[in-house]
Amino acid sequence: MTKALERREKLRVDLIRAAEQMIAERGLSGLKTRDLAREIGCANGAVYNLVADVDELVLRVGSRTLHRLDEALSAAESTGNPSPQETLVRIAIAYCDFAAENLELWRALFEHRMAADKILPDWSVNDQLQLFRHIYHPLALLLPERGREELGITARSLFSAVHGMVALGLEQRLVAVPLPALRKEIAGLVRAMIDGLVARAK
Repeated sequence: MTKALERREKLRVDLIRAAEQMIAERGLSGLKTRDLAREIGCANGAVYNLVADVDELVLRVGSRTLHRLDEALSAAESTGNPSPQETLVRIAIAYCDFAAENLELWRALFEHRMAADKILPDWSVNDQLQLFRHIYHPLALLLPERGREELGITARSLFSAVHGMVALGLEQRLVAVPLPALRKEIAGLVRAMIDGLVARAK
């Protein structure tokens, strides 16, 4: 790699990290390219020599967030030798804790909207889809008679239920739920859903 390319790559990494910090502090709506350019020491227009547009920048930050979430879920399921049901409970609670500790970055994953005619890049789609293995694998052990497609739908449904509880529970409004209570309710929901799915399968 030439010196020029090395400098460009370093500046690009600095830009993504600065954007990550800005979103963490201000939320997605507070992301301003002019402020980012000033932060990393380049002209405002030079930002678009480093990323194609703001969409790519937000997706790159989202990719970093998803990788850290992946690490948090992996850590939650790797301690001891939990049952498949308990693994699902652990990763659900880990998801809740990650969201609470990284609130604005987590929100940005779901708040960001691209234009209807823009296609989500493959690398971003893969970053999202690979997280579902944390749900899919324990479900496959609990429901061995289900096919891959049906398990995938069940995994997404279970995620949607937990995500909905986390999203509402962490709202800074009347529906907010204290974190210890939210963890307990999420654990109860996951256990009830799994018990129901296994009972129906029998």
